[in-house]
Amino acid sequence: MIPLEWGEIEGLALGELRGRPDDGIVRRVHDDSRDARPGDLFVALNTGVRFVDDALAAGGATLVPEDQEVALATLARLVRGRSDAAVVAVVGSTGKTTTKDALGALCGAVTPTVAAYASKNNELGLPLTVLRLEPETRVLVAEMGMRGLGQIAELCEVARPTVALVTSIGPEHLEVVGTVENVARANAEAIEALPKGGIAVVPADEPLLEPYLRDDLDVRRFDRGAVERDGEAWLFPVGEREIRLELPFTQRHLAGNVVGALTAYCALGLPLDRASEGASRISMSRWRGEVHGLHGGGFVVNDAYNANPVSMRAALLDLAERSDGRRRVAILGQMAELGADSVRYHADIASLLDELGIEVVVAVGDEARLYLSGRDDGIAVPDAGAFDPIAAVLRPGDAILVKGSRSVGLEGIPGLIQKHSLGW
Repeated sequence: MIPLEWGEIEGLALGELRGRPDDGIVRRVHDDSRDARPGDLFVALNTGVRFVDDALAAGGATLVPEDQEVALATLARLVRGRSDAAVVAVVGSTGKTTTKDALGALCGAVTPTVAAYASKNNELGLPLTVLRLEPETRVLVAEMGMRGLGQIAELCEVARPTVALVTSIGPEHLEVVGTVENVARANAEAIEALPKGGIAVVPADEPLLEPYLRDDLDVRRFDRGAVERDGEAWLFPVGEREIRLELPFTQRHLAGNVVGALTAYCALGLPLDRASEGASRISMSRWRGEVHGLHGGGFVVNDAYNANPVSMRAALLDLAERSDGRRRVAILGQMAELGADSVRYHADIASLLDELGIEVVVAVGDEARLYLSGRDDGIAVPDAGAFDPIAAVLRPGDAILVKGSRSVGLEGIPGLIQKHSLGW
């Protein structure tokens, strides 16, 4: 981290400070007491207050904030103000974390880069990412989540992005924002936060973002539909060039996220001729299209981190494409926070399941029963803990997808399926 003097932290009056560093300099701010060491400031978030003494014993200083969001944002603004790094705000309805992971790997191979861990994209995670800025950092890749109008704008006040990368616009959090137009408006807050000459990287086929693309911005567009498979690699159109890269995954929708990352990478002035170095370093965050082989010749895709109509459709199309003659099993939880149109969106997925001829559909939770509309052979289970009826319908050689909103908690099911397959 860019060092901060203890005296200036004291002057911010953010809460109870203890354990002043011997030299009066704080070199790292974080929220993990287990990793505390001399020169650190451990910020006790939520139940972390129980571990203040542990952090002090390890040699770290501690802060018990009066308001944890205000404290982290204030410290992060201080650090951000001392960095001239390019800051990329990755926002959008689907693919944010995958795009962030890809862009972080691409940039990190050629220049000092900080990228957000996992999905640290909220009012706590974003400042913690900014607080990892080092004096030599040239690029910061920050993910920003949206749960309502104004939230991304608040995160941008902390991160001060110079690049906004919008992955997609689609139905999400409609219970809060109401319409897809407002989804676009909320995500466009990252574009509105850009300074004159800032870079907006947007999907080529998204008219809802057009009103927010100011004349004083450098607008770059990317086209997921133009990404093509070339043997073991993928071909990506970036500006006037076509880039061939091998990736550590085969899903078309994940490759579609990489073209957005490549477009931002190019816009940052980084060398496309070295993109293959970063591509080899891409590592996806957990539960996003993880493919695990099963005994008996099948596989299970753990895509259980979250779901909305766009990502659910993409995952099902991928299942159909990669099944290679196997019987297909879709274990699906509800898509949450879709508001008044939730029934329609779930019915649309039911129609897609029929159109693709998915042989076995397991609905997890009450609202997920809508996926079984018109099916006599569907399976309904009450929650993710009801594994026995799921296991009963699985067979050796199956191609299995597990996907649903985070609130359903399906992420443990693929592991249970792997264990179950040992008996096949």
